[in-house]
Amino acid sequence: MEILTSVLAELGEGPTWDSATRRLLWVDILDCRVHCLDPESGAVESITVPQHVGAAKPRSGGGLVLNLRDGIGLRGPEGSFDWLFHDPVAGRRGNDAAVAPDGALWAGTMRYDETRGGGTLARIAPSGTAETVLGNVAVSNGIGWSPDGRRMYYIDSSTGRIDTFDFIDGHAHNRKPWVTIESGAGWPDGLTVDAAGAIWVALWDGGAVRRYTPHGRLDRVVELPVPRTTACAFGGAELTDLYVTTARIGSSPDNSAAGRLFVLPGVGQGLTQPAFQG
Repeated sequence: MEILTSVLAELGEGPTWDSATRRLLWVDILDCRVHCLDPESGAVESITVPQHVGAAKPRSGGGLVLNLRDGIGLRGPEGSFDWLFHDPVAGRRGNDAAVAPDGALWAGTMRYDETRGGGTLARIAPSGTAETVLGNVAVSNGIGWSPDGRRMYYIDSSTGRIDTFDFIDGHAHNRKPWVTIESGAGWPDGLTVDAAGAIWVALWDGGAVRRYTPHGRLDRVVELPVPRTTACAFGGAELTDLYVTTARIGSSPDNSAAGRLFVLPGVGQGLTQPAFQG
């Protein structure tokens, strides 16, 4: 396990490997920044965006799609900005997001006070058309798909669960509880799916990342020296390194590792993530 870069995030989130640029993206939600790491050189580029940013994902034509406080924004390769879907709601912001196998963006929201029913999960088509899939959400978080694209995994952290959906023709059906995190172990936050179909999930206030087999059996726990692990993603040249984001907010000021980006080299085999087609 290694700490990467000197970047310190108040609320680090959303690690994503951009296969086109061979860079790792992640965000600091509360600092309105997207960070981009070149693992070969160790260089980090930081981009300031207009609002609190829950997630940043690569676009197929270059640039980024951003899950912002007031909706979904598009950042062009040269730094231009446009709204793709603008839906401001007082007291609400964007949180985690993921790109589906068909190139659509699945984006979650939450209220700053985490009130149940104040958040949503929506499917954003490349055209900008938005479909609200779930409305009774508190803290919309991790989203991922099985290697065959037939199952979608989803976390509303307030439930303490990872749920599954049947994923058919780009749409989610038949939500079912899949894994429940036991009391006292932390709250499920961001997740990623590996090439074997296993789910890796970061535990907020749990100081760990867990791996569950496709059948829901816990088979690995990796503890980190910080309480607030937020999300994880595979990256690196062979997609074998697991990157883990963490948060400084709410942690002891004496914990110098809180808010850092970690990497666990060679722990598994990841999947290539699709780019947003908009």
